[in-house]
Amino acid sequence: MGDVSARLMVSLSGINAWTLERSADLSRELAARGVPLSMLFAPRIAGVDQQAVVLNWIREQQAAGNALLQHGYDHAADPRTRTIRRRAEFASLPAYEAKLRLTASATAMERLNLTSAAFAPPRWVASPGTMLALRHKGFTLCADLVGIRDLRTETVHRGRVQGFGVGERAEPWWCFALVMGAARAARRGQLVRLAVDTADLARSGPRQALLDAVDIALHHGATALTYPELLAPRTARAA
Repeated sequence: MGDVSARLMVSLSGINAWTLERSADLSRELAARGVPLSMLFAPRIAGVDQQAVVLNWIREQQAAGNALLQHGYDHAADPRTRTIRRRAEFASLPAYEAKLRLTASATAMERLNLTSAAFAPPRWVASPGTMLALRHKGFTLCADLVGIRDLRTETVHRGRVQGFGVGERAEPWWCFALVMGAARAARRGQLVRLAVDTADLARSGPRQALLDAVDIALHHGATALTYPELLAPRTARAA
């Protein structure tokens, strides 16, 4: 068995009314394995109404122990493919522009009756100015491409996000890399950060690869957590 210090986090993006069934299916699969889900959610998606059924589902997931992370502010939706197009919204913003977007995001989240002090920038890239703005706005966590940053203590928990790339021909390679990467990180007692979009879950190969990666990380002794739980005191997690 692997080092018990290995920790596993699974995040899901692209949650909306079109993809809610896939989101719920993944949550059930993970719950059966004792693995919580970190939901990445943007409060404003152009072209998509945030239906009450989606918001109620997110609140139910939070009540069940899953976590909500703000995933930027606004994304565009493609009505033909029913997928969300995420640009690197916070990758190069100076602090004052990032503050304006985060203020708008907070207002939108409040209107939807959702709250979260954890942030995951679209495409996992946040500028230094965004980091300053997040601290100013009271966020406690920022999960980027290479680590999870505790914005209260400046501690960085190193661990690269693993997910699926684009291209149908490369899909078998991405699936193989995800499973092998999860196994390697878990054996070494490192963070295992698995990221999936609801668009990936529409295809059987990536869906099964994600579950295989979760299973092999658990086999090697990884402890499953949400992103906010990584920063929570051990006693609080036990409670």
